[in-house]
Amino acid sequence: MNEISCALLVVGAGPGGYVCAIRAGQLGVDTVIVEKDRPGGTCLNVGCIPSKALIHAADEFEKARLWAAGPSPLGISVSAPKLDLARTIRWKDHIVGRLNNGVAGLLKKAGVKSVAGRARFRDGKTVEVETETGPLLIRAGQIVIATGSVPVELPSLPFGGPSGNGKVISSTGALALAKLPETLAVVGGGYIGLELGTAFAKMGTKVTVVEATDRILPLYDAELTKPVGKRLKELGVTVMTGAKAKGLSPKKDALLVETGAGDKRVAADHVLVTVGRRPATEGWGLEEIDLDMAGRAVRVDDQCRTSMRGVFAIGDVTGEPMLAHRAMAQGEMVAEIVAGHRRAWDKRAIPAICFTDPEIVSVGLSPEEARATGREIKVGQFPFGANGRAMTKLAEDGFVRIVARADNHLVLGIQAVGNGVSELSAAFGLAVEMGARLEDVAGTIHAHPTQGEAFQEAALKALGHPLHI
Repeated sequence: MNEISCALLVVGAGPGGYVCAIRAGQLGVDTVIVEKDRPGGTCLNVGCIPSKALIHAADEFEKARLWAAGPSPLGISVSAPKLDLARTIRWKDHIVGRLNNGVAGLLKKAGVKSVAGRARFRDGKTVEVETETGPLLIRAGQIVIATGSVPVELPSLPFGGPSGNGKVISSTGALALAKLPETLAVVGGGYIGLELGTAFAKMGTKVTVVEATDRILPLYDAELTKPVGKRLKELGVTVMTGAKAKGLSPKKDALLVETGAGDKRVAADHVLVTVGRRPATEGWGLEEIDLDMAGRAVRVDDQCRTSMRGVFAIGDVTGEPMLAHRAMAQGEMVAEIVAGHRRAWDKRAIPAICFTDPEIVSVGLSPEEARATGREIKVGQFPFGANGRAMTKLAEDGFVRIVARADNHLVLGIQAVGNGVSELSAAFGLAVEMGARLEDVAGTIHAHPTQGEAFQEAALKALGHPLHI
């Protein structure tokens, strides 16, 4: 068996793993990274990037359909558009390919050795990799586990369907459909289900969302989700809350759903199951190193150290929140720790974004969460209906909200729902990360006309003197 050694071995080349390897290489650490698939992980290949490409294509198609259906307030007229989904998927795949090559190039530039194959732990210092040319043994001074997560599969709705015909699909399957389905049942009203469900509805699919709780997007506060619910109704999406998916009908032509009013059939060419993701801890030989676990996730401290000396874990494999940017930040931190720098993990300012229509952004504490700590708070909220830039984009639904301590005006959290608010997430995160006060946000000159002005106005509202409402 061939054998190599290194100072740092990273298992998994997703957002956390490849960022960790690149940064370690930049710092002069002899680094090897192992990945069984293409670099970039779920996010780049079958998650964040391809789903946003599909969402953008759906947005553009819907605009054209609306302009073709009648007089546009913008004065634009077009003929009825046609959608070639296969071509859209090829465009999406081209973007993914470019980014794959980019990540591979960055790893090479940083002096990182990339190994293609499936890794399995022998112990806390040794990993065996099955490569195309045979097994390879890698011995490392320190190891980073960055194996990511996989979609949760329901026993009653296994992926691929009972006959393996692709009737029941995960988000990965939804991003590779060759033909636009006429009907789609989405099981799970969280962010993944609603992002993809909204995109398919805009492209012309009849979409039904089945959510077990009493409302969509249960991880976000209800006020933020109201504009999303309104928009789903406008798009003709049927939302069934307090409903449980039981399985496929005997003829496999519908989803059987249990509701308070009895069982119902939901016609579906495909059933998209999006009930969450779980850490990918199986099949890697992790039992050989007997790590402390937090449920299905690997337990880590504020430096992403596991219970075994010299073994770190980052990203989705460590549990919630499962976000690519969280994994990247952890990966960068761990690389610097391995290189001898002093770093620690602070999760207060991790933006959570839902790319629905309209989009949702949340950083830090919501008003309810802030009140639960026993603090007195100030809350300022500014509607996009009073924002000039939002008006010019026909995007007046939604608002920006800021939460701060009442005594010293320290910003505790910022939330927004509206068109394009994902692009405000960096400003929101910076304000919470730097410990900004309401006066800092209110006193920062925001360019006009931009939607970012709503952030400044929300701070002014919390201080009691908004200018534009």
